[in-house]
Amino acid sequence: MQRRTFLQAAALTPQAAKHTGNEAPEARWIRIAESLKPKLKETLVTPVAIVRPQPAPDSFLHWKMEVTEQVAALAQRPLKRGDSFIVDFGRHMAGYVSFKLSGTGEAVDSPVRLRVTFGEAPADVAVPLESYTGTLSRAWLPDEILNVDFLPRRVEVPRRHAFRWVKFDVIDTSPNFAVHFERIEARAVTSAIMEPAPLPAGTPEALRSIDRVSLNTLRDCMQTVFEDGPRRDRRLWVGDLRLQALTNYVSFRNFDLVKRCLYLFAGLPREDGLVAACVYDDPGPKCGRQFIMDYAVLYIAALLDYVKAAKDQQTARELWPVVRKQVELVSQFINADGLFADPGGWWIFIDWREELEKTASMHGVLLFCLKQAVELAGHAGQQADAAKYQALIHRMTAAGRTRFFDSARNVFVSGPQGQVSWASQAWMVMSGLATPEMGAVALRNAMKMPDAVRPGTPYLYHYMVEAMLLSGLRKEALDLLSSYWGGMVAAGADTFWEIYDPSDPMLSPYKSILVNSYCHAWSCTPSYFLRGLQLGRTAG
Repeated sequence: MQRRTFLQAAALTPQAAKHTGNEAPEARWIRIAESLKPKLKETLVTPVAIVRPQPAPDSFLHWKMEVTEQVAALAQRPLKRGDSFIVDFGRHMAGYVSFKLSGTGEAVDSPVRLRVTFGEAPADVAVPLESYTGTLSRAWLPDEILNVDFLPRRVEVPRRHAFRWVKFDVIDTSPNFAVHFERIEARAVTSAIMEPAPLPAGTPEALRSIDRVSLNTLRDCMQTVFEDGPRRDRRLWVGDLRLQALTNYVSFRNFDLVKRCLYLFAGLPREDGLVAACVYDDPGPKCGRQFIMDYAVLYIAALLDYVKAAKDQQTARELWPVVRKQVELVSQFINADGLFADPGGWWIFIDWREELEKTASMHGVLLFCLKQAVELAGHAGQQADAAKYQALIHRMTAAGRTRFFDSARNVFVSGPQGQVSWASQAWMVMSGLATPEMGAVALRNAMKMPDAVRPGTPYLYHYMVEAMLLSGLRKEALDLLSSYWGGMVAAGADTFWEIYDPSDPMLSPYKSILVNSYCHAWSCTPSYFLRGLQLGRTAG
């Protein structure tokens, strides 16, 4: 019996009831989540070459790597103060680096001080990190200072990093000796155990490449939770979780990991019951104390996706109070006219675009999640709640079509200035407020408008592709997927990035690309489209 099935059965037994006693629901949910914590799979990876970065102004990332020699040559090369080298592991991973360090010369009479820098993108090991001036803590930068007192010694960098390239700088030795590096290795870790089947025969190679990079991205984000990125944050975020889980269902199929994450969110809410935007998993489960309105209600969609994929109605019944609370808390911002009214003081994400007006998008997100709640109520046996939500859905749909649709331009608009954005079109379609016919016209029109606010992240591009499919724009959806995610592949990505604007390689919400994540959860969904929705079958 699978562990997931066992836990579902155990939840209904007298023994389980006796164990819980007067245990609060949140404590029980955390206990269930911890019982599902996975053992990580480890893979030993060795470097494939020694490389050096070369300026490449015409390439998107402005740097390229040039192979200089084989790794075996390091054992014959003595290194002293100021010397450095970069190894290429040939693939991105989340893991731990170790190496053998020995000394040669008159006497090993001092410690060796090293800087080890980990690179997801070439700039990480090509640009001095001392130049960093971003808004996030410098502690997120991927470098370590190590002091090794005695040689020879096997050295392991204690922290887990996300990387493909690793740069070693010898900061100092005494003048009396030099050091040799040998047996450089990495232990890659992931909770993605199953190997996904290949795409169908006849799938174009460009789509196979996109699928491969998507799976690499998801694999390295699958740790003891679905991390947003193994480089930075390393937290479980609701918005990322939903997209990761959708891709997981058609690839690695680790249902227990999704269930664990859903129970962690359920067990770590704000005092009023609002689902946190993120939670920490190390050293133990803890609420992230950040709350995002659209993420809170997207928990409903993530739960429904899981219940349908895993056929786990017991979890729907168990976590229904969490769903009801999210609807109760957020629907208070629907005014008497049936429109979402931003109360101010809330973080509404939608996408990383400072200029994005989010009223229409948030109206669409809430409407979408209310419909998800109605469907989920059927699995949870909560028809009375579903009836209440249906009434609100009807009001919001009618009011939204009147308020947000600009019949003169045949697009959906947002805010007092009537801003046109891709986000507004996507969420009007996702919510069903736009019929497929309306959506197809609005999406096409908005994408032709040069002043329409475009997405800044793969997160919103996912919902654009999904909206296109719902509107019958299958070819356009495939074209967008191929150009956007294919653009990252062409730029050298072996995992997909947190931020990608084809027109701006320096874009960063943190004011420095040195803390951008280049393996990020919300960018992994091309595999969902290609595998789960067979999008690639329109090609060839």
